[in-house]
Amino acid sequence: MEFSFEQGPIRPPSEARSLLVRTTRNCPWNKCAFCHTYRGTKFEMRSVEEIEDDIEKVKAIADEIKALSLRYGEGGTITGLVAGSVCDRNSNYSVSFKTVAAWLYHGGESVFLQDANSIIMRTDDLVRIITFIRDTFPSVARITSYCRSNTAARKSLDELTSIRKGGLSRIHTGMESGCDPVLKFMRKGVAAEEHVRGGRKIKEAGISLCEYVMPGLGGRKWSREHAEETARVINEINPDFVRLRSLHVVKGTDLYEMMQEGAFEPLGDEEILEEIRWFVEGLNGSETTIVSDHILNLLEELQGKLPDDREKLLAIIDRYFSLPEEERLIFRLGRRMGIYRRLDDLCDSRSYLRLKSIVDEYGKGDAGRLEKDLFEAMHNYI
Repeated sequence: MEFSFEQGPIRPPSEARSLLVRTTRNCPWNKCAFCHTYRGTKFEMRSVEEIEDDIEKVKAIADEIKALSLRYGEGGTITGLVAGSVCDRNSNYSVSFKTVAAWLYHGGESVFLQDANSIIMRTDDLVRIITFIRDTFPSVARITSYCRSNTAARKSLDELTSIRKGGLSRIHTGMESGCDPVLKFMRKGVAAEEHVRGGRKIKEAGISLCEYVMPGLGGRKWSREHAEETARVINEINPDFVRLRSLHVVKGTDLYEMMQEGAFEPLGDEEILEEIRWFVEGLNGSETTIVSDHILNLLEELQGKLPDDREKLLAIIDRYFSLPEEERLIFRLGRRMGIYRRLDDLCDSRSYLRLKSIVDEYGKGDAGRLEKDLFEAMHNYI
């Protein structure tokens, strides 16, 4: 028998191995100038019964995949052989089937609740869903969700504590900025004070908190203020993680139209990296872990636990800026082509010479062409 269950469009990169359970559809705010994910959609709350039905479908699929494992002589374990046979592009299995096979292959231990703000659900309903997941899949050790800061600020501490006791492990929050002029300009629908109030309440409830910060969101007008005010807010919240997501303005957003009209002037790669340095410099007293796990970030290796690794993070940025201009350009090209992940990758002579030849070829023509192509290449990662 074939089953299918509903999945939303996105999840955090750190939830790549999580089962996606859609508890709400789309975004209840959906006005941020920089975001196109839910543009033209309507926010909807799914019923508890509908969500539980999806979870039961996942269980039925999982049982069929385990039966397949037994037929393959793998003892019910979802090995590479089993997962590969299901996920093969030429197989007749549905997307839902392939999703569950991949999840089980990676341990079946993590679940992410979609879409943009599952915590907006009635607390009792959310706890019921979390409990149902854990009862259906005893292997699940971690359940996470997105949540807007002002949603967390409106929930009582008792409600958030109840959600944590029910089994929610972590909340991912898109802070983007701690600078009120930037938040207002981007129509984020939240102020810095609400970021602090919501973040602190999540932490006080005992839920792990991951805040997403968007370097470059202030544009040229508010770059330094954006960096310093965001660092101040992070210091006041002291989240468990801060994940960097450098801004790239994409077509189909209000921000793109504002950029075309001259109302917003974006920063380049190196200007954003300088802004990140101001941000790290401002993190005083925080014990958060900085993570740069996204291709849009120029330096993926910017990862460390504060305060001990603060100087290490600054040294990585300084190392980049100490490179000759041509080597910085080669690194940027390698990064945007998906070849480079760390500055040490410059030491690979084969890739270095290949990239240098491309840079040299660009140098023979329009000087600004390479910058335009690097900008366009980033569209592939949105």
